[in-house]
Amino acid sequence: MTRGEFQKRMEKLLLVDGATGSNLMEMGMPRGVCTEQWVLEHKEVIQSLQRAYIQAGSQVIYAPTFGANRCNLAKHGLEAGIREMNLTLASYSKEVAREFDGILVAGDISPTGAMMEPMGGMTYEKAFAIYQEQVRYLLEAGVDLIAVETMYQIEETMAAIDAVHSICDLPVLCTVTVEADGSIFTGGNATEAAMAFEASGADAVGINCSVGPNQLVSVIRGMKEHVSVPVIAKPNAGMPTIDDAGNAHYGMGAEEFAHYMKELVDAGATIIGGCCGTTPDYIREVARVLELSPTHSMQ
Repeated sequence: MTRGEFQKRMEKLLLVDGATGSNLMEMGMPRGVCTEQWVLEHKEVIQSLQRAYIQAGSQVIYAPTFGANRCNLAKHGLEAGIREMNLTLASYSKEVAREFDGILVAGDISPTGAMMEPMGGMTYEKAFAIYQEQVRYLLEAGVDLIAVETMYQIEETMAAIDAVHSICDLPVLCTVTVEADGSIFTGGNATEAAMAFEASGADAVGINCSVGPNQLVSVIRGMKEHVSVPVIAKPNAGMPTIDDAGNAHYGMGAEEFAHYMKELVDAGATIIGGCCGTTPDYIREVARVLELSPTHSMQ
């Protein structure tokens, strides 16, 4: 998909998928493992989840490549297999997408996990090279667009955007994770980030993860007022509570989530989905409330 084709597609709402990690843990993934390596060995699990999202109404599924950059994989001693991992994980999603009509696959990239200078040792140049490498593999895998998500450092995100544009013309969707007031952990706020990302060439900007949709109406409205590109809202199913075993429990049900997602659409979001704690049932309810097609025909 070219950037021009994406702009034309955004003449109407775009419903993306929901959470991956929290669902994988419910489906048997142990805590503390490398998610990408576990998914690589459990193809049927990720494909069943993504198939359910599409059947619920998702028009875009995120390939399970979230942490498959060299910096993250090195923490698990897996960096030598980075190319094969990205190609294989993206192929799992591409296989599912081909079962239906009109489904797009986003190559998913995330923070390196290292702090940028002066707070840490990561530089723009290092981040650019790390993202360029992963994007090159995702492009080789045939993804339709790139999702840069759960970011918390503006400069690192801009390095990712620049890396994509240095090697391809795929659309770039950028989302940061914020507090309820729109502030970013490492400084700045969602509106400032959105403006910077648009200026760097992002094709859509917004938030993901963070808090529940009920806390983000003013944040989304502020972003919409300051950018001309589509605004993304992919929040959690409310704020989690953590039990004694360290497990997160999300208190917002699908109906309440969909109700507030409509408020985010009214505030200006045109690319919508869910993050931690959401399931295909949440996406199905959002599709119902917004009167979007709940199913896709299989080929």
